[in-house]
Amino acid sequence: MLPWKAIMLLAHRIRLEASPAQRDYFARAAGTARRVWNWALAEWQRQAAAGIKPNAMALKKQFNRIKYADPTWLDEQGQPWLRSIHRDAHAQPFANLARAWNRYFEQRRAGAPAHPPVFKKKGRCRDAFYLANDKFRLDGCAAVLPKVGRVALCETLRWPGKILGASVSREAGHWFLCVQVDVPDETARLPRSRDGITGVDLGVSAAATLSNGEKIAARRPLTGALRRLRIRGQRLSRKLEAAKAAAGIAGRIPKGTSLPVSENRTKGAQALARLQARIARVRRDFTHKLTTRLCRENQAVAIEDLNVSGMLANARLARAIADVGFYEIRRQLLYKAARYGTNIVLAERWYPSSKLCSNCGAKHASLGLGERSWTCAACGAHHDRDINAAINLQRLATGALAAETALPVASPAATPGTAAGPGLAGGGKVTPVKYEHGQQDGSGQEENAAHFCARFC
Repeated sequence: MLPWKAIMLLAHRIRLEASPAQRDYFARAAGTARRVWNWALAEWQRQAAAGIKPNAMALKKQFNRIKYADPTWLDEQGQPWLRSIHRDAHAQPFANLARAWNRYFEQRRAGAPAHPPVFKKKGRCRDAFYLANDKFRLDGCAAVLPKVGRVALCETLRWPGKILGASVSREAGHWFLCVQVDVPDETARLPRSRDGITGVDLGVSAAATLSNGEKIAARRPLTGALRRLRIRGQRLSRKLEAAKAAAGIAGRIPKGTSLPVSENRTKGAQALARLQARIARVRRDFTHKLTTRLCRENQAVAIEDLNVSGMLANARLARAIADVGFYEIRRQLLYKAARYGTNIVLAERWYPSSKLCSNCGAKHASLGLGERSWTCAACGAHHDRDINAAINLQRLATGALAAETALPVASPAATPGTAAGPGLAGGGKVTPVKYEHGQQDGSGQEENAAHFCARFC
């Protein structure tokens, strides 16, 4: 018997340098996947309303019986146009729909907010379609895809291993191939450059404040591009209003009505999409570099379990918070920790990291959201709000790691911002840590509820 080897699923997203004919096929395949999804969802809802228990695989068999004969799936010459699209594009939506409904029912059973699957509208959803692993192959800087043949890639596949599948998707006029690879554990794991222990306090002006006193400024790409976004959005809106006026439509466009698309309107939509894609790329680049650095340089990282959805409900802070990407930072930390063998310690949501004095442990209960620095009444130490919170989070990480590796817990007498010492940690573990004196009244940054309804720190 062969020895068992640990594996890790990784995905590599590669831009495709496709020809006009290949891009046309990709658009038609994505449209096919969207239309099949809408058909399957409508049939699912119809059967559920009739008292029949729907099943995605039964729907797939039902669709296979009609897809080459039903008039709604034939072209103007009466030919089945689905034959020109690879079958994976119109087979995978059924599996996706089954997963969507399963997730919906699981969330309802768990009492969490749940939303059922919705119909996809052209221009308002992500254009993508699926490819099974046996239907394509990679050949250096090229991919051989069904129906279109050889397509140039901007780079080679990053990881060796078994390819499980891929998807082709569009972003702002460019097409990307996202390949999922089953990577052996010894290849997926990466060495750390240091074995520090750090606390990270996330914020808006400084995206991350580390316990050593370093503040990493937020890129905030949306803020910098907001004026250009408004200008391009207004230009596109004027072109749309002109098209509505030419068609004699006032107010909302009636359902099922398609406006004639002018070349200028298409150019305006593409310019707006390119700017939005650039904003996303800048934010993604910053987040990846920050999270990689934190995992590569530390054996334990402590962050707070922020209520991001509640924070985004605050109209005054939502744009700034979303521009930094708190949730994405946490998500990337959690999966990169497994590759670097880093422990991620989550402080509970009510842990008062900003209110506790990192020098003596006294609590400044009246700390307001606008106070960026404060002086401890017990010991007289002067604190920067964010650095103080990061130091308190670092001590939680030290204590959580000491329980597993016998490292000494950082004491209040330790030099602020220094790690407790090197040591080995378990790979990618997430340790929730609660405040040892019980649940407190908050971190000191969520008061003034009439104006600030978010949990912010």
